[in-house]
Amino acid sequence: MTNRFVGIVRFLGFVFWTLIAMGPYLVLLALRPHSCIGYTQRYFHIVARICGFKVKTRGIPVSVSGPVLYVCNHASYLDIIVLGSVIKANFIAKAEVAGWPGFGFLARIARTVFVARKRGGTAGERDALANRLKAGDSLMLFPEGTSNDGNRVLPFKSSLFAVAEMRGADDAPLPVQPVSIAYTRLDGMPLCRALRPFYAWYGDMTLGGHLLDALSLGEVVVEVIFHPVVNLAEFGDRKALSNHCHDVVTQGVVMALAGRLDAPVPLAH
Repeated sequence: MTNRFVGIVRFLGFVFWTLIAMGPYLVLLALRPHSCIGYTQRYFHIVARICGFKVKTRGIPVSVSGPVLYVCNHASYLDIIVLGSVIKANFIAKAEVAGWPGFGFLARIARTVFVARKRGGTAGERDALANRLKAGDSLMLFPEGTSNDGNRVLPFKSSLFAVAEMRGADDAPLPVQPVSIAYTRLDGMPLCRALRPFYAWYGDMTLGGHLLDALSLGEVVVEVIFHPVVNLAEFGDRKALSNHCHDVVTQGVVMALAGRLDAPVPLAH
């Protein structure tokens, strides 16, 4: 089922492309750090193709002049490649990611915001998020707090929605767009439950072995669904906002895994 030769070729292609892209990116990062996001999106677009990901989008990313908070389910570190190829946003990641070999370095230079995944966080982390939003940077939040097996969406941690209390452009409520991601087909066939752990990363899986296994498979279709934009003011508190986002994200994942995205059924209310 897996082809180690293909996996090694893809991994070397990923490393080679990263080395090529790194020089111009570091120059741009030094001169115009807030203009890096377009370059980063193009970088991830090519990485996705190298890795054998065919990314399909449904709905439209919100188009506003100021920052946006995207809220998405989380199955794997591979989500970063997929989402980074279609969304101009920096990621909010747990602090441990900064220490991962290779990926931690890439996350740091990609201006990822690292936070402790615990209730309340720290004042320094909140200030870092606020400063990024004030600078006009959009952010991607994974409110499950961890990755999972890709078959379901874990409960969202409402404490992580504290960032939604911050203000957007012109002191307006910060736009929040729920997003669903699902790995649905492999070489044209539905990706069954038994195969999803090849892409989902959770538990005690080793990073290196999992990555090589994922790259050793064929072409995988990844569905990214953009739901209607909301904001905290519409719900009154972050718990209600968290519940709404969880409901629409879960609905999108369920429909994607069931192959029902083309059915005339609304993805969100």
